[in-house]
Amino acid sequence: MTGKDILKITLNLVVVYVVGGLILAIVHANTSPIRFANKVAAEKAALNSMMPEAEDTPLLGVWKIHDKEAKYYAATKDGKTIGYIVQSFGKGYSSYINTLIAVGRDFKVIKVKILDQKETPGLGDVIEEVDFTNRLIGKDAEHLKALKTDTTEYVQAVTGATISSRAVTDDAVRNGVDFIRNKMKEGGPGNVRRK
Repeated sequence: MTGKDILKITLNLVVVYVVGGLILAIVHANTSPIRFANKVAAEKAALNSMMPEAEDTPLLGVWKIHDKEAKYYAATKDGKTIGYIVQSFGKGYSSYINTLIAVGRDFKVIKVKILDQKETPGLGDVIEEVDFTNRLIGKDAEHLKALKTDTTEYVQAVTGATISSRAVTDDAVRNGVDFIRNKMKEGGPGNVRRK
């Protein structure tokens, strides 16, 4: 192979990479607004599913858990706060579990939704099932503890998925409920930012 052949191959590769990069940049630029709009719509749908009776869910602020930013919202109806929705993260077996928690004004869990997780398929991913998330309903922060034994006072962990169960119950949900309860009892977040 001569120097001329090497130069020709190199130039061909550079052209392919530059053209490919330009195509990716154009696709990214054209789809970015669509992805953003879809993300906003998905967030609104998730909030509406947490408290369907709420007329509005204004963003109250952002807090940090496990070095991740999470949002919290008020759920309002007829201009009055009927509850709160807080995003939280729990350190699971294979991933951080992104969780959305709805609580009433008494700071007891109304609903829990797993937004994202990468736990072991067939084991840890059972935390997304309604059978598990329903175990948290009606619990306050003091009773959000996953136990391996039969319990109704606390939360019964899923057999074979104890770490994932605790990540949701003891970490994400309990910390989220504690945060929103303490934040609201301190006098609230100050100014409410509307969407």
